[in-house]
Formats: sequence, C-alpha cells, structure tokens
Amino acid sequence: MKNMKRNNLVLLFALATAFLTSCTHQQPLSDGYGNFDAHAEVIVSSQTMGELLQFKVEEGDLLKAGQLVGLVDTTQLHLKKAVLMNQKKVIASRLQNINASIAVQQQQLRINEINRRRIQNLFKSQAATQKQMDDINGLVDLTKKQIEATRTQKDNVFLEMQSVDAQVAQVNESIQQSLIGNPVEGTVLVKYAEKGELATPGKPLYKIANLKTLELNAFVSGSQLSKIKLGQRVKVFYDKSKTANNQVEGTVLWISSQAEFTPKTIQTKQERVDLVYAVKIKVPNNNGAIKIGMPGEFRIVTQQSK
Repeated sequence: MKNMKRNNLVLLFALATAFLTSCTHQQPLSDGYGNFDAHAEVIVSSQTMGELLQFKVEEGDLLKAGQLVGLVDTTQLHLKKAVLMNQKKVIASRLQNINASIAVQQQQLRINEINRRRIQNLFKSQAATQKQMDDINGLVDLTKKQIEATRTQKDNVFLEMQSVDAQVAQVNESIQQSLIGNPVEGTVLVKYAEKGELATPGKPLYKIANLKTLELNAFVSGSQLSKIKLGQRVKVFYDKSKTANNQVEGTVLWISSQAEFTPKTIQTKQERVDLVYAVKIKVPNNNGAIKIGMPGEFRIVTQQSK
C-alpha cells in the first residue's frame, strides 16, 4: 500500500510539473479578437443616366486609378448638343445683321454731321433758317439714338450666345461624365451591374478597395480599454497553420466610445464578458496574405513584450 501511495504521489508531482512547464512556455493571451475587413471601400456609380454600352469590370480585377472601365450611352446628349450648336448659328447670323445695321447707321450719322456743318455755315451767312438747323440737329440726335438701340440689341445677342455656350459646356461635361473612370487603385470586391443595364446616378456599379491595407475589427473588454490608445502600435496575428500564427504590426485607428454586448461571432481564449468596446486597427497587407473575413487577434505592445 505504501509503495502504491508513493507511486501515486510521484505521478501526481510529474503531472503538476508538466502542467507548470507547459504554462511557462505558452504564448500570452491576445488582448482582442475579431475579423479583417477592407480599410477603405469605395462604391462606384454612374454620374449620368443611360444604357451601359461598355462595362469591363469583374470581381477580383485589379484596377488602376483613373482607368476607364465603362461607357454610358451618350446619344441623347450628342443630339442635344447638335440642337444647341444650330441655335448658336442662328444667333450668330442675327449678330451679323446687327453689325451690318450699325455700319449703315454710322454711315448715315457721318452724312448727317456733314450736312449739319454745311447748314451751320449757311446759317451763319443767313442763307439757312432756324428750322433747317433744328431739323438737322434732330436728325443727328436721332441717328445716334438708333445706333445706341442697335448696340443694345447686340449686347442682348451676346448674352444669348453666352447662355448657349454655357449649355454646350454643360452637355460636354455630361458627355465626359458618361465615361466611367475607376477612382482609386484597388481590387474589385463586388460587381452590381452588367453591360446593357440602365445606369442611373447614385446606383452602385461595383465596389472596390485597396487590399494592401486592411482593418482588423476587434473587440476589447472594459478592463483593457485603459491600455489602448489611438495611434498606438500593436502586434497583430493571423493564422499561418493550426498551431502557428503570422505576425504584423498594426496601428489603432478608432476606439468606440460606447460599450456593446459581446457579438456571438467573437470567440476568445479568455472568458467572455458582457460588454466590450469595438476597435479598428490598420494593418499592412503588401503580400496579400491576409484576406477579408479572416479571423485575427492583436496584442498590446508593452515594455516587457518589447
């Protein structure tokens, strides 16, 4: 019996020693757990209404900033522009007629002024009457007023031409906006439209994001909140294998000011708590190893961990 008890004690001691040894070599627990998501998603839509004549976008495509990916039908815009250009020609012909009228009136003014000088000389020699002087002065004044009125018409025609030019510029801008350009460099995440569909302003065509930088949307408990600050560097981990993790350095972008209940999808190695705070951590992903939706965790960097 004594030997049996002794053997049991030795076995118990060995098990305790093994447990303590494994705890000593165990990696420290992470401070937050969550999933990776795109850092800055952009939803691209058409700026004009019309049929999608061209749309060269597929999910997973890597697009450059400024790259043309689609074209909205511009037939109606070009027809409207043609109408405006014809209006401008009509207005321009009116302007030519007005310029011709002003030239005739100016010539008439010169003739009237010559006649007035002659009558003035005759009046001085008493060879012309006062009525003749009054008539010629009135005729000169009348011609000047006619020229003024015609020039006013010319100014109004210029305003009409400027209005048409503004409308043409507006149509040209709409035609330019019918070219769908990709706004940012990134990978197409979701495609919402197909070639031949009707595009309308504000209706999403596709969603794109630059996957070279991702966000870890994680949660921390209230007790950990005082240890984490905006702009702080943290260690971020994601799965490499069943027993190992890859590590990158991340930066805390945002910390929620309100607590919320622990999401059911978040499973941690620590005991679950009733309330947690959401945080967002910016993570570099230059090699593309991290995928959207992958689970991740982070550890606050302390002097000891450094």
